[in-house]
Amino acid sequence: MRHLENAETAKCVLQIFSFDSTCNCYSSHRYYPMDTFGLKSFFARTEESRPCPTQLHSTWWVLVQLNFLKFNVLQNLGTFYGSHPWHWYFTQGLPVMLGTHLPFFIHGCVLAPKRYRIFLMAVIWTVLVYSMLSHKEFRFIYPVLPFCMVFCGYSLKHLTAWKKSAASFLLLSNLLPALYTGLIHQRGSLDVMSHIQQLCNSSYQSQAFVFIMMPCHSTPFYSHVHCPLKMRFLQCPPDLTGNESYIDEADVFYSNPLGWLNKEFYNDKLLPSHLIFFSVLEQEISSFLALRGYEKTATVFHTHVPQGRVGSHIYVYRKKTEMTHT
Repeated sequence: MRHLENAETAKCVLQIFSFDSTCNCYSSHRYYPMDTFGLKSFFARTEESRPCPTQLHSTWWVLVQLNFLKFNVLQNLGTFYGSHPWHWYFTQGLPVMLGTHLPFFIHGCVLAPKRYRIFLMAVIWTVLVYSMLSHKEFRFIYPVLPFCMVFCGYSLKHLTAWKKSAASFLLLSNLLPALYTGLIHQRGSLDVMSHIQQLCNSSYQSQAFVFIMMPCHSTPFYSHVHCPLKMRFLQCPPDLTGNESYIDEADVFYSNPLGWLNKEFYNDKLLPSHLIFFSVLEQEISSFLALRGYEKTATVFHTHVPQGRVGSHIYVYRKKTEMTHT
Protein backbone atom coordinates (compact mmCIF):
# COMPACT_ATOMS: atom_id res chain seq x y z
CA MET A 1 0.00 0.00 0.00
CA ARG A 2 1.34 3.37 -0.98
CA HIS A 3 2.07 6.17 1.47
CA LEU A 4 -1.21 7.35 2.98
CA GLU A 5 -1.52 11.02 2.25
CA ASN A 6 -3.02 12.12 5.54
CA ALA A 7 -3.97 11.02 9.00
CA GLU A 8 -7.67 10.80 8.13
CA THR A 9 -6.93 8.21 5.46
CA ALA A 10 -4.81 6.17 7.88
CA LYS A 11 -7.56 6.34 10.48
CA CYS A 12 -10.09 5.18 7.93
CA VAL A 13 -8.01 2.19 6.89
CA LEU A 14 -7.47 1.21 10.51
CA GLN A 15 -11.20 1.32 11.10
CA ILE A 16 -11.96 -0.76 8.04
CA PHE A 17 -9.52 -3.50 8.95
CA SER A 18 -10.83 -3.43 12.53
CA PHE A 19 -14.14 -4.53 10.97
CA ASP A 20 -15.84 -1.16 11.38
CA SER A 21 -18.55 -0.96 8.80
CA THR A 22 -17.91 2.40 7.19
CA CYS A 23 -16.01 5.64 7.54
CA ASN A 24 -15.30 8.71 5.45
CA CYS A 25 -11.91 9.19 3.82
CA TYR A 26 -10.79 12.61 2.63
CA SER A 27 -8.51 13.41 -0.29
CA SER A 28 -7.94 16.71 -2.07
CA HIS A 29 -10.90 18.29 -0.27
CA ARG A 30 -13.14 15.40 -1.25
CA TYR A 31 -14.40 12.52 0.82
CA TYR A 32 -15.50 9.02 -0.01
CA PRO A 33 -17.77 6.87 2.17
CA MET A 34 -15.75 3.76 2.73
CA ASP A 35 -16.32 0.14 3.57
CA THR A 36 -14.13 -2.90 3.05
CA PHE A 37 -15.17 -3.26 -0.58
CA GLY A 38 -14.79 0.44 -1.35
CA LEU A 39 -11.18 0.66 -0.17
CA LYS A 40 -9.59 -0.23 -3.50
CA SER A 41 -11.73 2.25 -5.39
CA PHE A 42 -10.68 5.02 -3.01
CA PHE A 43 -6.98 4.41 -3.53
CA ALA A 44 -7.52 4.24 -7.27
CA ARG A 45 -9.10 7.71 -7.20
CA THR A 46 -6.39 9.21 -5.02
CA GLU A 47 -3.40 7.84 -6.95
CA GLU A 48 -2.41 11.32 -8.15
CA SER A 49 -4.74 11.09 -11.17
CA ARG A 50 -2.96 7.95 -12.39
CA PRO A 51 -5.16 4.92 -13.17
CA CYS A 52 -4.32 1.94 -11.00
CA PRO A 53 -4.45 -1.21 -13.15
CA THR A 54 -4.80 -3.58 -10.18
CA GLN A 55 -8.12 -2.08 -9.00
CA LEU A 56 -11.35 -4.02 -9.30
CA HIS A 57 -13.14 -1.23 -11.13
CA SER A 58 -10.64 -1.05 -14.01
CA THR A 59 -12.08 -1.23 -17.50
CA TRP A 60 -8.95 -2.35 -19.33
CA TRP A 61 -6.77 -5.44 -19.40
CA VAL A 62 -3.23 -5.19 -18.09
CA LEU A 63 -0.40 -7.62 -18.75
CA VAL A 64 1.97 -7.24 -15.81
CA GLN A 65 4.90 -8.85 -17.62
CA LEU A 66 4.51 -6.39 -20.49
CA ASN A 67 4.52 -3.43 -18.09
CA PHE A 68 7.65 -4.84 -16.45
CA LEU A 69 9.34 -5.11 -19.85
CA LYS A 70 8.27 -1.59 -20.79
CA PHE A 71 9.41 0.01 -17.53
CA ASN A 72 12.71 -1.84 -17.01
CA VAL A 73 13.87 -2.60 -20.54
CA LEU A 74 12.25 -0.36 -23.13
CA GLN A 75 12.13 2.81 -21.02
CA ASN A 76 15.00 1.69 -18.75
CA LEU A 77 13.57 3.71 -15.86
CA GLY A 78 15.20 1.43 -13.31
CA THR A 79 18.47 3.29 -13.85
CA PHE A 80 16.94 6.15 -11.86
CA TYR A 81 17.88 4.12 -8.78
CA GLY A 82 21.39 3.32 -10.00
CA SER A 83 23.10 1.29 -12.69
CA HIS A 84 25.90 -1.28 -12.85
CA PRO A 85 28.00 -2.83 -15.64
CA TRP A 86 26.63 -5.92 -17.37
CA HIS A 87 29.04 -8.27 -15.58
CA TRP A 88 28.18 -7.06 -12.04
CA TYR A 89 26.20 -10.17 -11.07
CA PHE A 90 29.03 -12.47 -12.13
CA THR A 91 31.92 -10.47 -10.68
CA GLN A 92 30.28 -9.06 -7.53
CA GLY A 93 26.62 -9.95 -7.05
CA LEU A 94 26.71 -13.75 -7.01
CA PRO A 95 30.16 -14.06 -5.36
CA VAL A 96 29.12 -11.74 -2.52
CA MET A 97 25.84 -13.60 -2.03
CA LEU A 98 27.59 -16.95 -1.88
CA GLY A 99 30.34 -15.62 0.38
CA THR A 100 32.38 -18.43 1.86
CA HIS A 101 30.24 -20.94 -0.06
CA LEU A 102 31.80 -19.78 -3.34
CA PRO A 103 34.71 -22.29 -3.49
CA PHE A 104 32.35 -25.12 -2.56
CA PHE A 105 29.92 -24.00 -5.25
CA ILE A 106 32.64 -24.04 -7.91
CA HIS A 107 33.93 -27.40 -6.65
CA GLY A 108 30.42 -28.84 -6.72
CA CYS A 109 29.83 -27.61 -10.27
CA VAL A 110 32.96 -29.45 -11.40
CA LEU A 111 32.05 -32.70 -9.63
CA ALA A 112 28.29 -32.78 -10.15
CA PRO A 113 26.94 -35.36 -12.66
CA LYS A 114 24.99 -34.41 -15.77
CA ARG A 115 21.59 -34.77 -14.08
CA TYR A 116 22.40 -31.68 -11.98
CA ARG A 117 23.15 -29.51 -15.00
CA ILE A 118 19.54 -28.35 -15.13
CA PHE A 119 20.10 -26.51 -11.84
CA LEU A 120 23.31 -24.94 -13.08
CA MET A 121 21.62 -23.86 -16.31
CA ALA A 122 18.80 -22.27 -14.28
CA VAL A 123 21.36 -20.28 -12.30
CA ILE A 124 23.27 -19.15 -15.37
CA TRP A 125 20.12 -18.30 -17.34
CA THR A 126 18.63 -16.25 -14.49
CA VAL A 127 21.83 -14.30 -13.91
CA LEU A 128 22.25 -13.67 -17.64
CA VAL A 129 18.70 -12.34 -18.03
CA TYR A 130 19.03 -9.98 -15.07
CA SER A 131 22.43 -8.87 -16.34
CA MET A 132 20.66 -7.28 -19.30
CA LEU A 133 19.01 -4.76 -16.96
CA SER A 134 21.08 -1.71 -16.08
CA HIS A 135 19.69 -1.51 -12.55
CA LYS A 136 20.94 -4.44 -10.48
CA GLU A 137 20.37 -5.51 -6.89
CA PHE A 138 21.35 -8.54 -4.84
CA ARG A 139 17.72 -9.38 -4.09
CA PHE A 140 16.92 -9.86 -7.76
CA ILE A 141 18.94 -13.07 -7.92
CA TYR A 142 18.09 -14.45 -4.45
CA PRO A 143 15.89 -17.17 -6.03
CA VAL A 144 18.96 -18.93 -7.46
CA LEU A 145 20.55 -19.47 -4.04
CA PRO A 146 18.77 -22.80 -3.32
CA PHE A 147 20.10 -24.17 -6.61
CA CYS A 148 23.59 -22.99 -5.71
CA MET A 149 23.34 -24.76 -2.35
CA VAL A 150 22.72 -28.03 -4.17
CA PHE A 151 26.25 -27.86 -5.62
CA CYS A 152 27.72 -26.73 -2.29
CA GLY A 153 26.18 -29.76 -0.63
CA TYR A 154 27.49 -32.05 -3.35
CA SER A 155 30.95 -30.62 -2.80
CA LEU A 156 30.80 -31.23 0.98
CA LYS A 157 29.60 -34.77 0.39
CA HIS A 158 32.74 -35.59 -1.58
CA LEU A 159 35.17 -33.99 0.87
CA THR A 160 36.27 -37.02 2.81
CA ALA A 161 39.19 -35.83 4.93
CA TRP A 162 38.09 -32.22 5.31
CA LYS A 163 34.32 -32.63 5.60
CA LYS A 164 34.00 -31.70 9.30
CA SER A 165 36.51 -28.87 9.03
CA ALA A 166 34.74 -27.45 5.98
CA ALA A 167 31.33 -27.66 7.65
CA SER A 168 32.65 -25.92 10.77
CA PHE A 169 34.24 -23.23 8.64
CA LEU A 170 30.98 -22.58 6.80
CA LEU A 171 29.02 -22.47 10.06
CA LEU A 172 31.28 -19.96 11.79
CA SER A 173 31.92 -17.82 8.72
CA ASN A 174 28.18 -17.40 8.17
CA LEU A 175 26.85 -17.39 11.73
CA LEU A 176 28.97 -14.51 13.03
CA PRO A 177 28.25 -12.12 10.11
CA ALA A 178 24.59 -13.12 10.23
CA LEU A 179 24.36 -12.22 13.93
CA TYR A 180 26.09 -8.88 13.38
CA THR A 181 24.16 -7.83 10.29
CA GLY A 182 20.88 -9.15 11.67
CA LEU A 183 21.06 -7.76 15.21
CA ILE A 184 23.40 -4.75 15.11
CA HIS A 185 24.21 -3.35 11.67
CA GLN A 186 21.74 -0.69 10.44
CA ARG A 187 19.21 -1.53 13.13
CA GLY A 188 18.39 2.12 13.78
CA SER A 189 15.84 2.25 10.97
CA LEU A 190 13.65 -0.14 12.94
CA ASP A 191 14.52 1.01 16.44
CA VAL A 192 13.53 4.60 15.72
CA MET A 193 10.03 3.47 14.82
CA SER A 194 9.40 2.50 18.44
CA HIS A 195 9.92 6.16 19.37
CA ILE A 196 7.34 7.17 16.79
CA GLN A 197 4.96 4.45 17.94
CA GLN A 198 4.98 5.95 21.44
CA LEU A 199 3.20 9.00 20.05
CA CYS A 200 0.21 6.79 19.32
CA ASN A 201 -0.30 6.27 23.05
CA SER A 202 -0.10 9.98 23.84
CA SER A 203 -3.00 12.35 24.30
CA TYR A 204 -1.15 14.69 21.92
CA GLN A 205 -1.38 12.26 19.00
CA SER A 206 -3.68 14.54 17.00
CA GLN A 207 -1.10 17.35 17.21
CA ALA A 208 1.86 15.23 16.16
CA PHE A 209 3.49 15.59 12.77
CA VAL A 210 6.57 13.44 12.14
CA PHE A 211 8.90 14.34 9.29
CA ILE A 212 11.55 11.76 8.38
CA MET A 213 14.41 13.65 6.70
CA MET A 214 16.39 10.65 5.52
CA PRO A 215 17.12 9.05 2.14
CA CYS A 216 13.79 7.81 0.87
CA HIS A 217 12.60 4.44 2.14
CA SER A 218 15.20 4.44 4.93
CA THR A 219 12.57 3.45 7.49
CA PRO A 220 9.28 1.57 7.52
CA PHE A 221 6.16 3.68 7.61
CA TYR A 222 2.61 2.87 8.73
CA SER A 223 3.43 -0.84 8.87
CA HIS A 224 5.23 -0.05 12.15
CA VAL A 225 3.01 2.80 13.35
CA HIS A 226 -0.46 1.45 13.97
CA CYS A 227 -2.38 4.66 14.46
CA PRO A 228 -3.53 7.62 12.31
CA LEU A 229 -0.38 9.64 12.98
CA LYS A 230 0.51 12.37 10.50
CA MET A 231 3.85 11.48 8.95
CA ARG A 232 5.92 12.46 5.93
CA PHE A 233 9.18 11.33 4.35
CA LEU A 234 11.38 12.54 1.52
CA GLN A 235 10.20 10.91 -1.68
CA CYS A 236 12.09 9.73 -4.75
CA PRO A 237 9.58 8.47 -7.34
CA PRO A 238 10.93 7.90 -10.85
CA ASP A 239 9.95 10.37 -13.53
CA LEU A 240 7.36 8.95 -15.92
CA THR A 241 7.00 12.05 -18.07
CA GLY A 242 10.36 11.99 -19.85
CA ASN A 243 11.62 15.16 -18.20
CA GLU A 244 15.41 14.98 -18.55
CA SER A 245 15.98 17.65 -15.89
CA TYR A 246 13.85 15.86 -13.30
CA ILE A 247 15.24 15.76 -9.75
CA ASP A 248 13.38 13.94 -7.00
CA GLU A 249 12.47 15.53 -3.68
CA ALA A 250 15.19 13.74 -1.71
CA ASP A 251 17.98 14.93 -4.03
CA VAL A 252 16.61 18.48 -4.00
CA PHE A 253 16.61 18.41 -0.21
CA TYR A 254 20.15 17.09 0.14
CA SER A 255 21.50 19.61 -2.36
CA ASN A 256 20.67 22.37 0.14
CA PRO A 257 19.01 21.05 3.32
CA LEU A 258 18.93 24.35 5.18
CA GLY A 259 17.53 26.30 2.25
CA TRP A 260 14.95 23.61 1.53
CA LEU A 261 13.70 23.58 5.13
CA ASN A 262 13.40 27.36 5.30
CA LYS A 263 11.45 27.40 2.05
CA GLU A 264 9.22 24.44 2.84
CA PHE A 265 8.36 25.56 6.36
CA TYR A 266 8.19 29.30 5.88
CA ASN A 267 5.34 29.47 8.38
CA ASP A 268 5.67 28.20 11.95
CA LYS A 269 2.22 26.64 11.67
CA LEU A 270 3.59 24.26 9.03
CA LEU A 271 6.45 22.99 11.19
CA PRO A 272 6.49 19.30 12.11
CA SER A 273 6.36 18.46 15.79
CA HIS A 274 9.13 15.87 15.36
CA LEU A 275 12.11 15.67 13.00
CA ILE A 276 14.03 12.45 12.40
CA PHE A 277 17.33 12.40 10.51
CA PHE A 278 20.79 10.87 10.38
CA SER A 279 23.56 12.37 12.50
CA VAL A 280 25.52 13.55 9.43
CA LEU A 281 22.80 16.13 8.78
CA GLU A 282 22.73 17.74 12.23
CA GLN A 283 25.52 20.28 11.81
CA GLU A 284 24.23 21.50 8.45
CA ILE A 285 20.74 22.28 9.75
CA SER A 286 21.71 23.27 13.29
CA SER A 287 20.70 26.91 12.76
CA PHE A 288 17.22 25.85 11.63
CA LEU A 289 16.83 23.59 14.66
CA ALA A 290 17.89 26.33 17.07
CA LEU A 291 15.84 29.08 15.46
CA ARG A 292 12.65 27.03 15.27
CA GLY A 293 12.97 25.72 18.82
CA TYR A 294 13.78 22.02 18.38
CA GLU A 295 15.49 19.91 21.02
CA LYS A 296 17.04 16.46 20.75
CA THR A 297 15.00 13.83 22.58
CA ALA A 298 16.54 10.57 21.39
CA THR A 299 19.70 9.18 19.83
CA VAL A 300 19.41 5.80 18.13
CA PHE A 301 22.42 3.75 17.01
CA HIS A 302 22.36 2.76 13.36
CA THR A 303 25.71 1.52 12.04
CA HIS A 304 29.44 1.35 12.73
CA VAL A 305 30.07 2.13 9.06
CA PRO A 306 28.45 5.48 8.17
CA GLN A 307 28.54 6.31 4.49
CA GLY A 308 27.37 9.29 2.46
CA ARG A 309 23.94 10.44 3.59
CA VAL A 310 23.71 7.62 6.12
CA GLY A 311 25.11 8.46 9.54
CA SER A 312 26.17 6.33 12.48
CA HIS A 313 23.16 7.43 14.55
CA ILE A 314 19.60 8.60 14.03
CA TYR A 315 18.45 11.68 15.93
CA VAL A 316 14.92 12.46 17.04
CA TYR A 317 14.18 16.16 17.55
CA ARG A 318 11.01 17.57 19.07
CA LYS A 319 9.67 21.10 18.87
CA LYS A 320 9.81 22.62 22.35
CA THR A 321 6.53 24.49 22.04
CA GLU A 322 4.69 21.38 20.89
CA MET A 323 3.82 18.23 22.80
CA THR A 324 5.96 19.02 25.82
CA HIS A 325 4.52 16.05 27.68
CA THR A 326 5.45 13.33 25.18
